[in-house]
Amino acid sequence: MTTPLTLHLFCRVVDNYGDIGICWRLARQLQQEHHISVTLWVDDLPSFQRICPEVVLDAELQQVAGVTIRHWRSQDGEYTAADVADIVIEFFACDIPPNYIAAMAQCEPRPRWFNLEGLTAEEWVEGCHTLTSPHPRLPLTKHFFFPGFTDKTGGLLREAGLEQERLQFQADPAAMADFLARFGVTAEEMVATKVSLFCYPYAPVAELFEVWQNGQKPVCCLVPEGVASAAVQAFLGSEAQAGAFATRGALTVRVLPFVPQPDYDKLLWACDFNFVRGEDSFVRAQWAGRPFVWHIYPQDENLHHKKLRAFLQRYIAALPSLAAFSLYWNHAEVPGAAQQADWGAVWAAVEADMAEITEKSADWQRQMLKNGDLASNLLKFATTLP
Repeated sequence: MTTPLTLHLFCRVVDNYGDIGICWRLARQLQQEHHISVTLWVDDLPSFQRICPEVVLDAELQQVAGVTIRHWRSQDGEYTAADVADIVIEFFACDIPPNYIAAMAQCEPRPRWFNLEGLTAEEWVEGCHTLTSPHPRLPLTKHFFFPGFTDKTGGLLREAGLEQERLQFQADPAAMADFLARFGVTAEEMVATKVSLFCYPYAPVAELFEVWQNGQKPVCCLVPEGVASAAVQAFLGSEAQAGAFATRGALTVRVLPFVPQPDYDKLLWACDFNFVRGEDSFVRAQWAGRPFVWHIYPQDENLHHKKLRAFLQRYIAALPSLAAFSLYWNHAEVPGAAQQADWGAVWAAVEADMAEITEKSADWQRQMLKNGDLASNLLKFATTLP
């Protein structure tokens, strides 16, 4: 029996659930589908526990779902070549411990070292994907690996059985109803426009709630606990705790507990329209094949607006209603339009185009499938390295 490859994945949590969400999905897939011995180094166990309840907060070392989890407390520590994995991945340019890097240089053969970058639709990514970065002092070479939306990138993170599971779930209305009933969704709310809402605190949620509340079509909005707390609490008239709900006019808002990642996928699959944020839920919304709006993680000098526009140009260039909604949602300038959104008109335009948007979402999902999946593409490239 051959010894399985070992892999260390280093994750510093910046965007509470996006960073660890991506790394946890990647770690599980590498272990379960590719039979690699994976250790996930992570600095923020409380954020990790919100999406994976099995995580023990005071454990320095633990195993969950076949993955070894190591609490990454500091940059200190002594390491030898025996402590180093065959493949080393630093997520989003996090600095791994200097003594670990020094130990990497003592290995023979050298570990395959990757910087797994953040997701962007900008064109320059294709030219930077798999580029090398020699260490300035040590005999080590790091490769940049970019997820992306074309076959000249690493593709998007996706498990092998995800598409079949999604199709089976979405073809079974009873299964979707049973799933949503766990969160209190009634039969009447099942026939409403079902919306999942995951966004950063500065999203214009209160304005959208007002539009939905005064609209003609029933809307059932499902919000994870702790998301858009001020707007949700104002609408409810009470604490925005899991299980709380209220109906005002045409809008029902329900507060959901944070759920494990597989259940979050099902939530996206069961809803008609999804608001997502950061990177992890953004990618999962694309695999859901449903209409969605992306709340992008903010960057200095509004660099995130450039990234947002690059994605919209690829995704919905021919659907200006959803593009305008997305830009307003992110407080970005909408060309040829008023700086302040008339949310009633903006949402009405999206509603009018909903059938076309839904069709485009499904087409986009099928297009992304053709690029393969990130984990498999990364391992395939790793095998080409000396």
